[in-house]
Amino acid sequence: MQRILPRGEIEALDHTRIPRVSLPDRASVFATRAARLRQLAEDSPVADYLLLMARLADAQQRALKDCAAPSASEDRISLAQAHGMPPLQAVGWPRDPLWRGILGRLVDEVAGGEGVPAEAVEVCASLRRALDADPEALEDLAEAVLSEQDAGVDGAAAPFVMAALQVYWTDLASRFDEKNLPVVSPFGVCPVCASLPVASVVRVGGQFEGYRYLCCSLCATQWHMVRVKCTHCEDVESVAYQAIEGRSPAVKAETCDHCHTYRKIFYQDKDLNVEPVADDLASLMLDVLVGEAGYSRASGNPLLWHGAEED
Repeated sequence: MQRILPRGEIEALDHTRIPRVSLPDRASVFATRAARLRQLAEDSPVADYLLLMARLADAQQRALKDCAAPSASEDRISLAQAHGMPPLQAVGWPRDPLWRGILGRLVDEVAGGEGVPAEAVEVCASLRRALDADPEALEDLAEAVLSEQDAGVDGAAAPFVMAALQVYWTDLASRFDEKNLPVVSPFGVCPVCASLPVASVVRVGGQFEGYRYLCCSLCATQWHMVRVKCTHCEDVESVAYQAIEGRSPAVKAETCDHCHTYRKIFYQDKDLNVEPVADDLASLMLDVLVGEAGYSRASGNPLLWHGAEED
């Protein structure tokens, strides 16, 4: 829910400053996603999957409440500042085994719910067995999904593994002091954890009004990027916007004829409830049509994994 600023705070705002980042709200980030997934499932051809992911997001919110992952050391933060790199860089991060405990909690809660599809229950059971018998294989899978690899990734297990990693990194990001971020960061990746964005959102309200923010697929941080610019190659001449006629005007694909990639962009002024991960997942038909037009996704959705096709 958007907070209404009292008189005095409004006048005190610096309306000339564009907020660089918006760190995740740990009290509601996954609950908001779950609610949106359920709303979108009401008239969706993939309603069963959206509802399963809503159940997973609810479990993520409960797990986040108790999460306290070891944060970055002062030396690591200083090194990141010196080299202009994200301080909580996910790939190669020395993860605490805590994340596997989160995974166990998530799969137990999802599998124990009523009406969960048998296939999902079996995936959860398989992950539970791996947690007990082969944790190193799960560490390898975690590194693969964080790197957005395709080869050798179990597409059914990957969303659950990614969900646990999201809880871990959202906890880190939500407790991170924005003042410790480097002044500049590499283009196109999250300034906190260096993950790729799932989509972008043109926001409304206060200092965010009308500005476009890229949305991290891992830690839920959002960071500012100017509009009408390719989020993959930075081209500004070949950007266009595609939508499905008769569908929500809040959902478009931002395509680039320079690099032939796309990411979706959502507009809060058209639908205040848009949530990047949920709305991206629920608009798969747009992916199909844009793909048929010759464009490739610049990055995937963390809750839907397509493994490499076997020859």
